[in-house]
Amino acid sequence: MKAIKTISIHIICWVLVLGYFYGGVLINGTTFNRIAFSISMNFIQLIEFYICYLWVYPKFLKKNKVPQLIGGILLTMAVFISLRYVIEEVIYLKWLGIHNYSDGVTLWGYVSDNIYWSIAYIVVPAAVYGIQQSFKSEQVNRKLKEEVVKAELSFLKSQINPHFLYNTLNYVYSLAIPVSDKLANAVLRLSDLMRYTLNDSPDGKVALDKEVEYLESYVALFKMRFEPKFYVDFITEGIADQKIASLILIPFVENAFKHGVVNDETQPVRIKLKVQHKRLSFEVSNKISHAQKDHSSGVGMVNIHRRLDLIYPEKHELLISNNGNTYKSTLILNL
Repeated sequence: MKAIKTISIHIICWVLVLGYFYGGVLINGTTFNRIAFSISMNFIQLIEFYICYLWVYPKFLKKNKVPQLIGGILLTMAVFISLRYVIEEVIYLKWLGIHNYSDGVTLWGYVSDNIYWSIAYIVVPAAVYGIQQSFKSEQVNRKLKEEVVKAELSFLKSQINPHFLYNTLNYVYSLAIPVSDKLANAVLRLSDLMRYTLNDSPDGKVALDKEVEYLESYVALFKMRFEPKFYVDFITEGIADQKIASLILIPFVENAFKHGVVNDETQPVRIKLKVQHKRLSFEVSNKISHAQKDHSSGVGMVNIHRRLDLIYPEKHELLISNNGNTYKSTLILNL
């Protein structure tokens, strides 16, 4: 449908342009020769127009392709001159006994004159193509603005429930204190986790020690669930004033707790974070659980790969190993 619409617009425009031109010719009167040469000129200009419109400008009218663009324009001129010579000086002469240029015209005179006549329909398709691209860019920008507005509305809507849950958790904490210290501490840990996820910074980066505190709260919350049989070794080294993308490390710990074994003293979940010379190494290993898996969707490794590609392009390395018994992920970041 889109192609049919475009073709229809082109046909209507050409009918109007040629109708205006030939209407004036018919009204003012003309000769057979003039009509014949006008038809040949318009036919060749039509070919010239679409060579530029469909091939030269779409392919070469962009940065770093100026030589190709100039070459395409020169080739179009050559096609114009060649076609005009074949039609008006060969075919017309053989079939109609007429030709356009006098016998005494030199080769350079013929070429230079036709360069002049060819320029118009090199400029016109450039203008048409430029206007068309401008309309397309405007449509794309309008769609992008609409998507941004939708995304902002969706984000604001998504913030309502977390804020409500955070405030509710604080209320539940106050109610839990008289009932059970353990319950109150669990609610407090969960509240801290919720508060951290709601905090944001302009560049999306947070202090590394805050990210580690979040991981520790996450581990502590799980410990309450599984203790006394909960075995996790969490080691950090070299943490100072570094900054890191918020919530970039938690999916690895979440994955270890979700798919690993946390109650085996001989093979605990091992979490090691080390920073040295602006190089962060984060290792998480766990014994693989062969029990029935939780099929609920989490952040997921696919999303983590995507975030790393966007936030740390060419500045990260993610290594995954799985021997059937132990699953280990190693993330290396250049901070």
